Order: sequence, then structure tokens, then C-alpha cells
Amino acid sequence: MRSLPRTFATISAIAALAAAWPTLAAPAASAAAPLDQSIPSDLPRTARPSHYQIEVTPNATDLTFAGKARIDLQVFTQASSLTVHGNGLKVASAQLIAAKGGKSLPLTVAADDAAQTLHFDSASPIAPGAYRLDITYSGTIGTQPSGLFALNYPDKRTGKDTRALFTQFEAPDARRFVPSFDEPSYKATFDLSAIVPANLMAVSNMPAAREEKLSGGLKRVTFATTPRMSSYLLFFGMGDFERTAKKAADGVEVGIIAPAGSGDKANYARDGLAEILPWFDDYFGVKFPLPKLDNIAAPGSSQFFGAMENWGAIMTFERILLLDPATTSPAEIQDIYSTQAHETAHQWFGDLVTMAWWDDIWLNEGFASWAADKITAHFHPEWDFQLNGVDGREGAMAQDALPTTHPVVQKIRTVSEMEQAFDSITYEKGQATIAMLEDYVGADTWRAGLRSYMAKHAYGNTVSSDLWTAIEGAGAKDVNRIAQAFTTIPGVPMLRVQSATCKAGQTSLALTQDAFSLDPQSRGGAKPLWPMPLLISVGDAAPTRHLMAQKTETVTLAGCGPVLVNSGQLGYYRTLYDAPSLTKLTQTFGSLKPIDQYGLVRDNLSLSMAGYQDMAAGMNLLSAMPANASATLAADTAALWQMTYGLLEKGPVRDRMGALISRTWSPRLQQLGFEPKAGEALTDTKLRAQLIATLGVAGDTAVVTEARRKLQALATTPAALDGPLKRTWLDVAARNATRADWDLLRQQAGKASGVVERQLYLSSLGRADDQALAKETLALAISGTPDATSASQMIASVGSVHPELAFDFVRANQAAVYKLVERAGRPRFIARIVAASTDPKMEGKLKTFAATLPADEAKPVVQAQTALRQRVATRPTQRAQLAAWLAKSARR
Repeated sequence: MRSLPRTFATISAIAALAAAWPTLAAPAASAAAPLDQSIPSDLPRTARPSHYQIEVTPNATDLTFAGKARIDLQVFTQASSLTVHGNGLKVASAQLIAAKGGKSLPLTVAADDAAQTLHFDSASPIAPGAYRLDITYSGTIGTQPSGLFALNYPDKRTGKDTRALFTQFEAPDARRFVPSFDEPSYKATFDLSAIVPANLMAVSNMPAAREEKLSGGLKRVTFATTPRMSSYLLFFGMGDFERTAKKAADGVEVGIIAPAGSGDKANYARDGLAEILPWFDDYFGVKFPLPKLDNIAAPGSSQFFGAMENWGAIMTFERILLLDPATTSPAEIQDIYSTQAHETAHQWFGDLVTMAWWDDIWLNEGFASWAADKITAHFHPEWDFQLNGVDGREGAMAQDALPTTHPVVQKIRTVSEMEQAFDSITYEKGQATIAMLEDYVGADTWRAGLRSYMAKHAYGNTVSSDLWTAIEGAGAKDVNRIAQAFTTIPGVPMLRVQSATCKAGQTSLALTQDAFSLDPQSRGGAKPLWPMPLLISVGDAAPTRHLMAQKTETVTLAGCGPVLVNSGQLGYYRTLYDAPSLTKLTQTFGSLKPIDQYGLVRDNLSLSMAGYQDMAAGMNLLSAMPANASATLAADTAALWQMTYGLLEKGPVRDRMGALISRTWSPRLQQLGFEPKAGEALTDTKLRAQLIATLGVAGDTAVVTEARRKLQALATTPAALDGPLKRTWLDVAARNATRADWDLLRQQAGKASGVVERQLYLSSLGRADDQALAKETLALAISGTPDATSASQMIASVGSVHPELAFDFVRANQAAVYKLVERAGRPRFIARIVAASTDPKMEGKLKTFAATLPADEAKPVVQAQTALRQRVATRPTQRAQLAAWLAKSARR
């Protein structure tokens, strides 16, 4: 007997949600005019949809589906054919019927596979007017996360695998599900119904309006009409699910949908969603316009994305949605909250207001990333989440400082370019630019501008300039000027502090603007000019704002003392200090705020690694971090020590670095202990995990010994490692694994009760230092035994330790490996595999591989090649300078 959470809702709840929908303030769909010529499109501007009525009948066993679509559309000019998007769909019949009635026009169809379009030809001219396009068609269900796809997972009750269906349509994959105008500016309303097994749950953007019992153990589930939205936001899911739900403070029902038997694992996400949604209602000044918001847990993973913001029906991979006390790490607990915040922010930025074309995808992703950090810091101040912004800035600059970078607002014209647009520039640079602008204009003015933007453009499409107009309309100055520079000029600004002179109680700063580059060959020549919003503090005085609009300026500030440029770390630029100024900052480092300590360390380590200053400059700041730093700051600092250790080759210098790391961080770990304590702060648990990881990589004897002991315990006690440190201990043990250890890990993967635990063991197999074991992991990945998403993780794990081995394996077995990775993610998958390589021969291999790809698919591989060239060029100097710094430190 199934309990109530196992069904989508009771009939009364369904009726209540559906009945509430007509009262919501959603405008009627409009298709009164052709798509504006200023908006790019793959389609002729002959017609425009206003409403879709779709019925889908999936066959999960055979991985096929049948579909019927009725598209209400307006034809603007006389035509002999209509063109819509379709990819991999087989049309059985099509006809066009005038809205005013009359005889239907039979249509013949021709598919253009390269263009991903369907052309419906009519024997007689199609006059301008309103029509209904009826299509009967079929398609395939994929096994990779794009279009309509299937994922298998172990049923905890039966021990057998079960299958669930999901959709992922961003950017160009709604066309795999239904013939459609599959571009963001062709907004329409959607009615979706699905014929599914009666014992399974069907899920979509809206609540179910009704269910009908059919013969053959089937049912038809019809969902309420969606608001006007882009096709990529449509969602359908089906499986043996259960739903836990509650009313948020704004009256919207929020729910987590997960595999049956998940139980309390969904509660943390559900409760978080219930507090996140009303906060965004208030912040954006527009109440969430749908009657419910679900987040659906999907087993497995993707090389392309972690979650998708379908309106009213977010889809998130299980690892970052369900909290399992046996496997969920402290970092993943934070990820559950922040990822859900990111996807919920999209319900406004992206869903309610959508970019007109993919050029402005950053309007979705940059803003969702910024909003997620903002709300996470609001509800969890104890996490010190503002430090996350520094990491995001650094991630963006690592890509933005290469010659292969691109502007935030980028020109996108092909499907492949759409798929490659989701990168650090779009997300992290977009987020950093927004944070900088909000700080510059003030939080209240910024919020007022966003509220105006949401109210004006609800259910519509925008470009970046619409946002800057709204912010300036709220009273902000210089926003368009600054934003245009930071979103249209690629690259990383760098501020050089040439000198800081104190006289008569005032400090005079000589500043020069430059561009930071990881490529020494591109450091000469003309540089762009950015209007740079600076926040400068001198000693203990309050920071002073200054907009630097010239290449060289002198700024005079009240007070004397150490000068800190980019106080608060919200500026998107690097700061290269003259030696006396940096020395003063290093000497007074302990008095700085944690955000400035962390930002200063990260900035200077990056400048040192790029060759702008000696590695000693960054390492001196890293070593100055107070021993009693907060748990979050200490964890972030320990991770930086681990990064510097990874720069060194095996040998005496790396051994000395490992010994220094052990001396520095073992006392903090001993204070915490190896095991989590009941009731301890999440940040302490996370610090313990990071310290174990860092010390394990550095070869700390106590940590490595404990990891081996815990691994061996699995042979007799399968739950020996269960808990928030399971992933951490497995990674340390796997790095030092023997053949017997590797066999044990593989056996545990076979016994795992869920996809997350299984992937935990399988991915750990690839982290072995032993190359023979790494080769066995690669062979296992394409053997057909692991599922596809687990197998791709295994190959990526090998790449993190043995990049050359993994790359050569992928090239030699490319057809088999490509079956494991969705097409959109393949170039990035290759780039990820070689991200740790420092082998000069790899550059030629990447160049050869990139030449086999179409130009619009090769970008991630070319970027990886460029980054590799930079690592090869700078690593010898980094190693020599680290050796000198270690020798000098030993003499102190």
C-alpha cells in the first residue's frame, strides 16, 4: 500500500493547486508580431507560436516515445511552408487548420538534420492569419542527460535497478522532445499531458489538473497550463517517485521529488526551499507566479550541468539535493543549499525574465550565481559564504587571463556555440561583475533597479542594456559605463600601485591601469581602458571609493598606514603592489578582515604564479594567515597549501613542502580530532575534511595510516566509513591504494545501495597513484559494467592524477567513451581530463584533436591547449622559487 507522499498529490490537493492557477497574474500569450530583426534566429520569421498542446507516451523499456503536438501560431506573410525546430523526431503526419475553421491543409515534412529543423510544406499557399499546426510524431529516449532521457538506479527495496525519465532542454534540446520554435524569444504557454504506467508518478512544470484511468495499466496525467515561457524551460519526468512538500510563507507549495524510499533525505532541501522562495519574492518585488515549485532528484551525474531551472520543476542530480547522512559531505550540504538557491533565483532571472538570445546567457547564470551567494550568506552567516565570491573571481580570472577568453556578452550563432557558452566567464565573471556593481551603487539602489526591471519585463525577453537602464533609472550613476566595459571587453584589469607616499597625514597613491595576462607574450602592446570602481583603505580609516577612469592617476587619501586596494574584495581586477606597500600589508596581515586576508592571499599567489612577482610574495602572505583563523578561512587556506604542494615534482623539495604542511596543519587537525563530534558546527566538520584531504595529499603519516585503517575495515564492516567524511577518507586511501585495496573498493561499489554511494566508490578507483591500477580503472569504465555517468566520472578521476594516460585512452577508445558523455559536454570533458597536465607533448596532441572538431565545438579544447602551454612555460620558475622560499624559511 502506497502512502500519500508516494503519489503526486491527493485529488483534492491537485484540484486546489490547479484551481488557484487562473487567479495568478500571468498575461495572455502574444504572438502579434514577427520576431524582431535585432534578435538572432535560426528560423524564418514567417510565424510565431502562442500555445502548445502536447501529449507524450513514453516507452521507458524500449527507450522510445510517441507524441502529438498542437501548436497555435500566427502566420505573418504568405508562405508555402512552415519551419520549426526538430532533432531526431520522425513525423508521421501533419496538418494546418485555420483558427476560424475550414478545411485542413495536409502538410508534407522534410527534415534538415544539420540545421535541426523540420520543414512543413503545403501544396497551396498559406495565407497570413491564425492557425493550429497538428503533428503526430515519435522520438527516442536518450541515456545521456539531454532531451528526454532515462537514468537507472538501484531500488533500495528490491535491490534491482529501476528506470526513471527526465528532460533537460537547455540550450537547444526541447526540439528533441517536440517540434517547436526552440529559441528563448519564442515564448508561449504549454499544456502537457502524458500517458504513463498507473503506478508511476508523472511530473511537470505545473501541478496535475486531472488524471484519467486508461486500459492496460496506464493513466493519462494532464497538467495545468503554464505561464508564457521559453521552450527550454519545459519539463517532464516519470518514475517510481515520492514527494515531500510544505507550504512556504508566501502560500506556494514547495516539494522535493525523489526515488521512492528516500524518506527523510529530502527534508533538508525541502525546508531550505521553503525559506528561499519567499525571500526572493520580497527581494525581486514580484511574487513567484506558479502555484508550486518542485525540485526533482535525478540519479547519476552530468559532465555538463548539476541542476536545471525548469520553471516550477527544477531538476537536480541527487548528490546535491538529497542529504544522506551516510555519504553527504559538509561541502555537499552547503552545495545542496546554494545550488537550490541558484536554481530558485533562476525562477525570476531566466524564467520570468529571459534573455532574448544566448549572447546574454550571463543574465541568467551570472545573476543566479550572485543571488545564490547572497541568500546563502543571509540565511547562513556562520558559513562565511562571502569567501566563496573570492574563489569565483579566481576561477573566472584563470580563464579570462588567457588569450582564448571571450567577453561576458558573447556572440553566439550556432548550436555548438550555445552549448559551449556555459563557462567560468558566463557564471563567475558575470557574478563578480554584478557584485562589484551592487557594491558601487549601493544595495538599496541596486535592489530598486532590479525590482523595476522585473516588473517591466515580466514574461518577456531582454538584453543586457535593459538591466543597466533599470539600475540607472533607480538613481545609480556610471553603471552603464562600467558594465559595458566589464561585460564587452574580455580580459582581467590589473591595477599597479606604483608608490604610496605618506606626508602631512595624507597618503598619495600613484596608480597605473594595466591588463593581467597568463601569457607573457601578450603583455605588450595596447591595453583596453576599464572604468575601475576602487575601494581603498588606508590603515584603520574607513575605505574611500574612487572611479579610476584614466590609465594613470594619483589619488590622495586621508591617513597613513598600510594601503589596501580592493577593500572587501568585490572588485574584478588584480592589484600588483610595489614592494614596500606589500611588505606593510604582510606585516599587518593579522589585523585585516578575513575577506581581505583571503582575497589578498589568492590575488598575490596568482600574481606570483603568473610571474609578475616572486613566489615568495604569495607564500609569505599564505604563511601569515593566523593559526586561529575561522574554520572557513582555515579550510580555504589549507586548500591553497595543497595547491602549492601540487606544483612540485616528486623529490626532496616536495617532501620539504609536505613536512611544512604537516607542521602547520597537524595541530589544528589534532585539536578537531579525526571523527566528527555530535552537535559541532558544519564549518568545523568541513575544516576537518579539508585538513584530512590536504594532509593526505602531502603524505602526512598519521592521516595516511588512518585512511588505510578505515579502508581495511570495509572488508568486515561495510558501513565503517559511513558519515560526512566518507568521500574524504576514500580519496586519501585510494591515492595510496594497493591492488588489494583497489579490489576492495570495486567490491564495495558492487554492493552499494544507491547511485551516489556507487559513484563514490567507482570514482575513487581512478585516484590511485599506481598507473597499473589507473589503467584497470579506465578499462573498467568502458566495459559496460558501470552506468554511463559513473563511467565518465571514473575516467575524469584518472585524469586528475594521470592526465596523459587518460587522454591517450580516450583518444584510443573515443567511440566507446563518447557513449558515456552527452554530446554537449564532450569538449569540456576532454579539457577537464588534461587540466592537470604539464607534459609539453600534450600540447601537440590537443592541437591535433582540436583540428578534428568543427570550429564551434573546439573552443574548450583550444582553451585547454593554451592553459597547458602557460603551465609548461611557468612551472619551472614556480618550482625554483618555491624551493628557494622553502630553503629560506628553514633558516628562520
